[in-house]
Amino acid sequence: MKKTSAAPHIINSIAEYHSIVGLPGPEHPLISVIGLTCNPDMPQLPDDKLIYNFYSIFLKKNIDAIGYGRKYYDFSNGVMGFSMPRQVFTLDRNVDYSRITGWMLLIHPDFIRKYPLASRIDSYGFFSYNLNEALHLSEKEEAMVDRIMMDIRHEYQQSIDGFSQDVIVSHIEVLLNYSNRFYNRQFITRSSSEEEPLVRFEQLIRKIFQQEDVGQIPGVNEIAEQLNVSAHYLSDMLRSLTGMSAQQHIHNLLIEKAKEILLTTNLSINETAYKLGFEYPQYFNRLFKNKTGITPAAFRKETANN
Repeated sequence: MKKTSAAPHIINSIAEYHSIVGLPGPEHPLISVIGLTCNPDMPQLPDDKLIYNFYSIFLKKNIDAIGYGRKYYDFSNGVMGFSMPRQVFTLDRNVDYSRITGWMLLIHPDFIRKYPLASRIDSYGFFSYNLNEALHLSEKEEAMVDRIMMDIRHEYQQSIDGFSQDVIVSHIEVLLNYSNRFYNRQFITRSSSEEEPLVRFEQLIRKIFQQEDVGQIPGVNEIAEQLNVSAHYLSDMLRSLTGMSAQQHIHNLLIEKAKEILLTTNLSINETAYKLGFEYPQYFNRLFKNKTGITPAAFRKETANN
């Protein structure tokens, strides 16, 4: 009989995760650094899908494949990845998990709730990247991550005092700041080709704005989906390489298209707005003035007089 799809299994606590992967109970209920050198005996779960209700940061080597959502990705070298609460992961029972080495850091949101990091952590875009956008580390970078992971584990293994949590949170912030730096390096050093997201992004946007009628202004999520990357990854990559986010690129090309229409046609401002995909002309006027410092009408008049 065909197996029916079931809801993912939700793991609410770090202790439950330890149990599922066959590890002893965690030494701290809200944070754990796991050395990935075991062969977990995992129980049968509904559809083999898991949702973690905590943050995870991993450095993994020697893993053949890992599922994220509906896709699988192949990694032969060490990679670093990040996930936020409520993301879905898929277990592949054909993978030889005994070969995996590395570390996994699990952080329950309650551990950082009273710290400024709690309001900042979701602003780190890489927590929303897809696994195929994982961070590939150099040996030197990998050694640095190893040291920070060991420092975090060493700290909560000591006698807990009034400073323990402060020290651990500081280590987590250092790890995230280094990860930001490493991702920025990866954006810069990756070779450019016609298949790279930056080139394909520019080609796709220009093609959209070359149409007679834009129809509907493309959103970042829509474009990212067509490029097979996550929206956060696309914006972070563009910002690193060009200083502008994906949304800023879209707006800049939109304004260039608007200028072309204003200077080469007799369309009214409202007609121009509709042609560019704006449902409400006042939004077009506001964006145009924000980007150029003057209204579309003033731009047309000023340019015509020159």
